[in-house]
Parts: sequence; structure tokens; C-alpha cells
Amino acid sequence: MNVLDYMQTLGNQARVASRAIARASTQDKNAALVAIAAAISEQRDALKAANALDMARGQENGLDAALLDRLELTDGRIDGMLEGLQQVATLADPVGEITDLKYRPSGIQVGKMRVPLGVIGIIYESRPNVTIEAASLCLKSGNAAILRGGSEAIESNQALAACIRTGLAAAGLPAETVQVVETTDREAVGALITMPEFVDVIVPRGGKSLIERISRDAKVAVIKHLDGICHVYIDEFADKTKAINIAINSKTHRYGTCNTMETLLVHTSRAADILPELAEAYTNIGVELRGCERTRELLVDINEATAEDWDTEYLAPILAIRIVDTLNDAIEHINRHGSHHTDSIISENYTLSRRFINEVDSSSVMINASTRFADGFEYGLGAEIGISTDKIHARGPVGLEGLTSQKYVVLGNGEIRQ
Repeated sequence: MNVLDYMQTLGNQARVASRAIARASTQDKNAALVAIAAAISEQRDALKAANALDMARGQENGLDAALLDRLELTDGRIDGMLEGLQQVATLADPVGEITDLKYRPSGIQVGKMRVPLGVIGIIYESRPNVTIEAASLCLKSGNAAILRGGSEAIESNQALAACIRTGLAAAGLPAETVQVVETTDREAVGALITMPEFVDVIVPRGGKSLIERISRDAKVAVIKHLDGICHVYIDEFADKTKAINIAINSKTHRYGTCNTMETLLVHTSRAADILPELAEAYTNIGVELRGCERTRELLVDINEATAEDWDTEYLAPILAIRIVDTLNDAIEHINRHGSHHTDSIISENYTLSRRFINEVDSSSVMINASTRFADGFEYGLGAEIGISTDKIHARGPVGLEGLTSQKYVVLGNGEIRQ
């Protein structure tokens, strides 16, 4: 069977399974999640053995240390998958929820019911634990899923797929509810994103080039974000201690995440007071600083920030710094150079803070908090399938509710339109 035929077979099976999982009870879906966790726990050694094959092949192929770290399935990461499955099982089931039910003058009641999207294709790289995160969220939200992981994790993902099938069978749900693509052929991605008859939504999780390609070529809707160019703005009314702590955490908690700060904006009235202390802390941690002309007058040893720096997601210990004269300048900079992901203001001024969250056009906007909080778990979603910077359907961290839609429902008692 060629790749196109294989993917269409998966798509057809997923479409059939989507109807079964859409009508499955919350009890059955939770039972499947718990059974998947039990299978993973039982197959821990087999999972680690499969992962060791991926790790060995990755080392032979010259994967860098960061990718190998993302690829590795440690006991701690397996425990994290088990915890995540248990957490998703405890979340409220959004499917079937009816809201905004109101009587109309005709006597009918009109409301909205939350329903699954249908079949979700998820394309991701490196991290095998995404297989379980994606499977659990799609399953709980009543969707069928086709998962296409990176070729570097093929052994790990197939071992996890076996655990998923075991869990689905234990709950009496179709095995095709979650299918993990078995081929490493890149044509599988092209097929998956161009099958609107079988796939309703694509969620890409990976590098910018992957997401750009999928956004350009997909024939189905895509939930995505391209960049995480996040900002922290230290306002003239900022508390110094909060400003320093938040600026350090936003940049250094983890470098390779989409909610890590990449540009720091500082009001001119606070620059001399705050920047030297911040620069010393960053230097001690090993962060390279690049600054505008006014910043370099204060911090003479740092590199010059070019025009390209304001539009760059470093995903590395590098930070661009710019001094601005007003809140308007900060907002204008963020809306021009940001990626509409996450931006934060540090200020004790209520009026200016409200202006910031009203006028900054991003999926998450914060007051006196680290950008690293832009995460489904931290937002109380239990987990996330990804983060969306789009403005239609889902925006920000996408959890269970983001994997559903709504349809109108009408309740009547024999009314006819006059």
C-alpha cells in the first residue's frame, strides 16, 4: 500500500471512529484514560527499551543535545504522562454542555450545545510524551485523532500506541479512535493535511518551518502559532522587586519554550534604577544581552540590538532590551514586533495596566506576572494541545474546550412559525 492509500485508510477509519467516540459516555472515556495509564505503567520497561532504540539512532544521526533531551523517556517523564492521564480523567467533560438557553417570544428555547470537532490530525516532533498528551485530550473531548510524530521517535511512539490501543479496548471503545501513523515517510504529512473529507482540524507542534509549511499547504483548518516573541514591559510605576523577579523568570525559567520572554521593554524613567541590576543577574546566569542605543549607554558592555532582533524568537539565552518613553511606545512596539502570543506589564498603576491589557493584541496579556504562566496547566485547563494565536475559534492555550465547537439547539413544544 502506498503512503497516500495508507493515510486515506487511516482517515476513513478515524471518521468512522469519530462518530462512536462523539457519543461515548464520560464514564467510558475516563475508563479508557485510566486503562491507558495502567498499560503504560505495566509496559514501563518496554517503553524505555523502545526509547533506547530511538536515542541510539538519534546519536548515530547526530541529533544535538537539546533534541536528544526532548526525545528521552525517563522514569520522571513516564510518571508525568501517568499523572497527566489521571488529571485529564478528572476534568469536566465539555461535550454535551448546553449554555445560554433562553426563551424566545415564539415560545421556543434557543441555546448552544458543545460538540466535538470530529477528527483531529496532530503533527509534532521529538517529544514522545506529546503522543499521550494529544491522545488524552482528543479522547476526553470526544474526538478521533491521527497522530504523526517525528521519525526520530518512531519506536517510542509505536510502543505508546500499543498502550493506547490496550486502554481503548479495555473501555470498549474503537481502536481507531487514536491512530499513530506508522510510516516515517514525509509524504504522510502532506496527505494528512489535504484530506478534508476525513480530517476536520490540524494541530502542528514543532518548529516555525514545519508550521509555515502546514499553514500554507493545508486544506483543512489549522490551530497554530508560528512564533513566541514575548515581551515584558517594565512601566514607570513598576515595583522594582517584582520587575526584577518577573523579568528574570520570564527569560531564564526555560529558554526553549514559546512563552519565554525574548524582548524586555523598560520605561526611560526606570532604566537607570533597574537595568544595571538586571544586567548583572542575567550575566551571572549566562544570558547574552543586546540593547538599543540608549540601553547601551547604561550597559556599555552589551551588544547592539539590530532591527532583526526585535522580530526574533531566540529560544536561547539571548535577550533584546529597548528603553521606551511612554506606554504608547511599548504597546506600539509589541503590536508591531510581537507574535500575538504572550506579553506582560509590570506596573502598580491600575489605569495604565488596564490600557495595556485592552490594547495589546495578544492571546495572553498579563499584569505583574511572568510570561511563563501562559500554559494550559497553569490556566487550569488540565493540559493543552498547543497554543493558538489565531482569532477564530480557539485563542491562547487550547485545552478540552478548544477541541470542541458549538451548535445551536432549539427546544419546542409544538410551536410553528407565524
